[in-house]
Amino acid sequence: MIRVRDEGPGSPGALIRFLAAVLVVAACGGSTSTTASTIAPTASAATTLPAATTTVAPSTSTTTTTLAAVPLPTPFDPLGATIQEIQDAMEDGTITSVALVEFYLNRIAAYDDRGPSLNAVLTLDPSAREEAAALDAERRRQGPRSPLHGIPILLKDNIGTADMPTTAGTVALAGFVPVADAFQVARLRAAGAIILGKTNLHEFARDITTVSSLGGQTRNPFDPTRNPGGSSGGTGAAIAAEFATVGLGTDTCGSIRVPSAHNHLYGLRPTQGLSSRTGVMPLSFSEDTVGPMARSVADLAIVLDLTAGYDPDDPQSVVTNGSYLEAAVPTGLEGKRIGVLESLFADADPEVVREVRAALDLMEAHGAEVVNGDVPGLAGLRGSATSVFLREFRTAFDAYLAGQPEAPFASLAAIVATGMYHPSLDDRLQSALSATIDDAAYRDALRRREQVRSAVESFMEAHDLDALAYPAIRRPAAKIGQRQSGSNCATASLGGLPALVVPAGFTDAGLPVGLELLGSSFTEETLIAIAAGYEAQAPPRSLPPTAPPLFWADPWHPALP
Repeated sequence: MIRVRDEGPGSPGALIRFLAAVLVVAACGGSTSTTASTIAPTASAATTLPAATTTVAPSTSTTTTTLAAVPLPTPFDPLGATIQEIQDAMEDGTITSVALVEFYLNRIAAYDDRGPSLNAVLTLDPSAREEAAALDAERRRQGPRSPLHGIPILLKDNIGTADMPTTAGTVALAGFVPVADAFQVARLRAAGAIILGKTNLHEFARDITTVSSLGGQTRNPFDPTRNPGGSSGGTGAAIAAEFATVGLGTDTCGSIRVPSAHNHLYGLRPTQGLSSRTGVMPLSFSEDTVGPMARSVADLAIVLDLTAGYDPDDPQSVVTNGSYLEAAVPTGLEGKRIGVLESLFADADPEVVREVRAALDLMEAHGAEVVNGDVPGLAGLRGSATSVFLREFRTAFDAYLAGQPEAPFASLAAIVATGMYHPSLDDRLQSALSATIDDAAYRDALRRREQVRSAVESFMEAHDLDALAYPAIRRPAAKIGQRQSGSNCATASLGGLPALVVPAGFTDAGLPVGLELLGSSFTEETLIAIAAGYEAQAPPRSLPPTAPPLFWADPWHPALP
């Protein structure tokens, strides 16, 4: 059994001793029997146990002796809790960051390493408990630094960490530790977040089913025989199974959005330039983004608040002002006009269509106006996002390695020459090596990027639209080993536009479906408002069936089954 040390009157140890004292008092009243008492954990940080009375039957009388009513603090259950609920519980003293870390580590041990063996987490930080203890002590001395103070976060393993390996999922880079944290990681640490570990990804972020030579195949917690999406599928599966409070992924063409759809999460691909990419192993220097994946809109907005903004080392980055969290209001649907991109429903699975339409109906029933939003000529302009990042990958990755003197290889070509990668990537890697940014096809692809952005934004302005909506991916998660098709990633990626996925519902087989909301440049507040308004009306989130609550041996520490 893992225990936290007693930290004073409000600590778990103090409460347990108090309960023991109550039983002693009861025993002194003459009871001849022993009663087992169980305290059930609660999912809310705001509730407290009502005042209760304890009745003891004396051995010499049929009357009862009633002890004075004693209000007890509610043991806080982090399962399903939002960042704000966890912060409230930390302020109340009903949980600590140390206990929160242990809670997630126990779930990882039970469901990632054993049980369904989701295989989402590649690396855990061995100093996470010590960091949590230091942050608990800092909170007692001077209060929290930010809403992320003491909150455990998982990162996709192409996001650089100076104290843990960053591998892009390839055995060729096993054990490689970058010279510095990525810009967004440094922001998270400064906010008091705990980087609990790194998650598996589709190797080199190069596909959407999350299999890698280093990490193997990650499984979907809603059905472990199916993929979790990708390339940020490790983060998606981990946050759905509640291995951390929130996660960070990267998106070049759907790599945040597809796993968010497949794992019943909220996931944001920010506008190109809203969030820095410094320190991230690249796939494309013109289409890569880094963004949050979360179980609630408010949690997503909190992470965005603390990671977005100007980075002098990223020429795309911009200055940001205000708070995205302020946009996450339950009335966010009111007065919004949402255009439906009907062309992106083509050939979609009927159950996916059903759930996305139902989500749109719910939005319309609670204040949004839903209209046709097909952008004339968009399909002809869009083409494939691959036409850009295929040609940029080698150049971008080689530039990253050049800035890492401890990297075991100096180029993508050197890695490919060793064969140290998953065999399913062979064609893609060979194509990347032969592609060039010095040809007419690449220049034409860049021109189409500008045309896509202009066409979308001009149409939205002309029709007074706040967002465009469509299925994030037109097919449910495929069986592991089968090809995954149906991604609708290209419009946002080519246009450099923001896109936020919301959980739309489930197929008859229980597989999650996602609805994607596309906005004009730097309209993340509007997308967050729509998502929050939808979340306020949507059915409450449920745990994936393979990662249920663990048995609680005492109010703070779940024991492994």
